[in-house]
Amino acid sequence: MPHHTTAPSTAPVGLPAAPAADGDPTLVLLTVVEAARRLGVGRTTMYALIASGQITSVVIGRLRRVPAEALPAYVASLVADQALAA
Repeated sequence: MPHHTTAPSTAPVGLPAAPAADGDPTLVLLTVVEAARRLGVGRTTMYALIASGQITSVVIGRLRRVPAEALPAYVASLVADQALAA
């Protein structure tokens, strides 16, 4: 009988491993890292975009989250700005 192994969970003991959120299109709010991955930029760049007001974010308690709809809105603004410049 073949022996199957699974990768060890990185979740704290007693807590289930969180699913990969990047691929979950149903999430309404994303972490900064998840939002950065969706745009293909780094975490530092994402924080800079948030700080400059180019990407909307919200704070829930001590957690900063990016609304999922803020990303397509940002991309649309980039496209519009580049179309005007052309």
